[in-house]
Amino acid sequence: MRVRTRDPKAGCNAMAADSGGEPDKARRFRDAALPHLDDLYTLARYLLRSSADAEDAVQECCLRAFRHFDGLRGPRVRPWLLAILRNVCRAEFARRSGAAETDLPEDAVPLWSEAQDTPEAAVLRQWDVETIRRLVDALPDQFREAIVLREIHDLSYHDIAEIVEAPVGTVMSRLARARAMLRASWLKEEGKEQSQ
Repeated sequence: MRVRTRDPKAGCNAMAADSGGEPDKARRFRDAALPHLDDLYTLARYLLRSSADAEDAVQECCLRAFRHFDGLRGPRVRPWLLAILRNVCRAEFARRSGAAETDLPEDAVPLWSEAQDTPEAAVLRQWDVETIRRLVDALPDQFREAIVLREIHDLSYHDIAEIVEAPVGTVMSRLARARAMLRASWLKEEGKEQSQ
């Protein structure tokens, strides 16, 4: 049963509640998965570039994870869920097969923010947030995926390698290249601002 809601936590709770007579499995799944839903949504948001698609992907991830929850071995739920989510997002990319991507609305709230000291600091901080988001969004998929998993989700190289199904050395290389691309793009952006 697919629960259509715009709140991934509510969808995950409802899906686990309708567990077909397996209340213990539903409770264990809910306890294991709920702490990671924000991380799942953040990764899905970066990969799919759409809030609505990200919410749907998280719900689909919960459905798949719940179906296979009994097969999970060990306490490493977060990397397992992120790997499932990555596969869901890849399936969505394949389904779209080149369809136009949606952009963020102008009034979108940043995924992170800091305390504001002065109006000038707020303007600079907003510019930084928008620039970083735009630069991360502009990275090629494999580099964007690696940088989000490492820098936003703070996963280890080993966990990222497990999620993306690549050797640790490849993950390290992707991260180094992603950081270099971000650095070069940031410096280019700063140069534009100073010349204006």
